[in-house]
Amino acid sequence: MSGFQTIDQISVAHKIVLLRADLNVPMKDGAVSDDARLTRLLPTLRDLSNAKAKIIILSHFGRPDRQRNEKYTLRPVAAALQKIWGHPVAFADDCIGDTAKNAIAALPEGQILVLENTRFHAGEETNDKAFAKQLAELGDVYVNDAFSTAHRAHASTEALAHLLPSAAGRLMQAELTALEKALSNPAHPVAALVGGSKISTKLDLLENLVTKTDILVLGGGMANTFLAAQGINVGKSLYEADMLDTARAIAIRATEKNCRIVLPTDVVVAPKLQADIDTQNVPVTAIPADQMALDVGTQSAQDICELLKTCKTVVWNGPLGAFEFAPFDHATVTVAQAVAALTKQGKILSVAGGGDTVAALTHAGVTDDFSYVSTAGGAFLEWMEGKTLPGVAALMRG
Repeated sequence: MSGFQTIDQISVAHKIVLLRADLNVPMKDGAVSDDARLTRLLPTLRDLSNAKAKIIILSHFGRPDRQRNEKYTLRPVAAALQKIWGHPVAFADDCIGDTAKNAIAALPEGQILVLENTRFHAGEETNDKAFAKQLAELGDVYVNDAFSTAHRAHASTEALAHLLPSAAGRLMQAELTALEKALSNPAHPVAALVGGSKISTKLDLLENLVTKTDILVLGGGMANTFLAAQGINVGKSLYEADMLDTARAIAIRATEKNCRIVLPTDVVVAPKLQADIDTQNVPVTAIPADQMALDVGTQSAQDICELLKTCKTVVWNGPLGAFEFAPFDHATVTVAQAVAALTKQGKILSVAGGGDTVAALTHAGVTDDFSYVSTAGGAFLEWMEGKTLPGVAALMRG
């Protein structure tokens, strides 16, 4: 894992640096509505600018179906980046050819140029080597700072890395270092908290985690499926009836690998998922036939917090309940705050990621208190599943 180079190990001073960033940010009414991905680029931008490099940003945006579509232009994103950066950010109307070359020639050293959406060209998503060569012609060095797109073998994330001296940017470096500490080479005991509605979407994840962790805490709808697999009547709760054998197989595998699966012993139930509805906290063996489990119970949440005090590493993917609707956010918030406190005390390393997870931790007010929170979504999940990410593999040397 430490086989990747960083921008400290390649020469970037006065060079034209092709920086693969993830500018695929949410938009509303033609403006960027969440600039977190842009803000996270700043450490890399600062270091490259201080080295007097010309910073040429490559990124995809949306799904323009492999052709030019002005709905998916990066121009407004470049304007948003300029506000955050506090200096001019230039924009070129294409990411290859004379349009790009002329814009790069006109760019002063230490400044930033955003090239138009790489997905306007069919060669991007097919990882076309000829298209990657057209990109490579533009610069001297390639820096990938888009871990969130590293699970895709596209021209600007994979093929291009083989054509120029390549390195990880600061965000990619931080992500890879955090993930190595969390799963590749962790301090034990390791606990994984996995929530979400379905086992079927996280099957590879669960099968990998039972071989890597000491404790696997399950919440959300997938906990209901595991409870049902034990013969517990889960009432009207969301669960996957066709995954009961799979749940039992995962439980057997966990036992073989000395991984303890922790399921809730009590749950919060209601007749339907609705904010501020009347609820009951009941043992899992006493879920009423006309009710659904929508959160891990009060006692179980406390038990999880106590259990985590015995751990040195905590990895989290997926909320423990339907946190978007109070009071079904109680367990997620309680456990998140406990993990944050243990992290601040220096007792555990905590790494979390995935869209719902980030939203849940933001809701709990603890995003800044974890060791690392990944905004990478699919790439984070595939890493946790033990899969090789093409964009990361392409940066490895030796």
